[in-house]
Amino acid sequence: MREIELHVAPTRISDTHTSKGNQLKWEQDGYWYKADAFGYESLAEVVCSHILLHSNLPRPVCYEPVTIIYHDKSYRGCRSKNFKKEHEILLPIERLCRRYTGMGLAKTLARFADVRERISYTVELVTNITGLTDFDRYLTQMLELDAFFLNEDRHTNNIAVLYDEQAKEYGLCPFFDMGLALLSDTAQDYPLGPDVETCLNNVHAKPFDCDFDEQLDAANALYGCFLKFDWNAQQMCEALKCVAETGIYTLEECARVEWLLRNQARKYSYLMP
Repeated sequence: MREIELHVAPTRISDTHTSKGNQLKWEQDGYWYKADAFGYESLAEVVCSHILLHSNLPRPVCYEPVTIIYHDKSYRGCRSKNFKKEHEILLPIERLCRRYTGMGLAKTLARFADVRERISYTVELVTNITGLTDFDRYLTQMLELDAFFLNEDRHTNNIAVLYDEQAKEYGLCPFFDMGLALLSDTAQDYPLGPDVETCLNNVHAKPFDCDFDEQLDAANALYGCFLKFDWNAQQMCEALKCVAETGIYTLEECARVEWLLRNQARKYSYLMP
């Protein structure tokens, strides 16, 4: 297990559209570091990113588990390379919408009663502002992977595009930030003790509907199905086993993640090879 001592102050990114507080985050030497705050967020990040490397998604961000040392205190966490190029900024679509319409996207979406209308409005708005012709495919893939991994934190500040300030051009952002997936919040919402199926009934999606499949079905009906994995459930669990061997995560945490991966692979078997 890699142990990293950090010397920079943590960066706190606050917004009003996330369901939970923010992890401690640092940027140092070309890497972003995140410390676990609610449970096994870093395990979720690492496992999801390694599985997505064996999918048809372009450029997913890869995470590795690390032990973070900051001010003589040890944190369980993960790190990823900074994917932004020189002159690029990360622009959440919440801020993009506010800049061009005068109102935040979350409030605007609340005016629509239908899930398809919320999704199509978002796609049309971002496409018109940025000129990105494949944002419909990108957003659909995002909703597909969120449903598969049970990512509950896809608020409108957690969907972003890249903007090159020098070239004055927009680009699609790599797929990242899956820390609140796979029921990782064991401190508040999904304690390890209760039956995992009970926890499954309590997890909710964002930002277009609280039901993962409602969002997914609406996007698929509008734009098609895109996400495919090269791995089957057994290969996914083998990747988890490699992470578990680091010894940083408990047997109970790893057992839950394995159960969830197998359950989701059965539910969404059409995504499997």
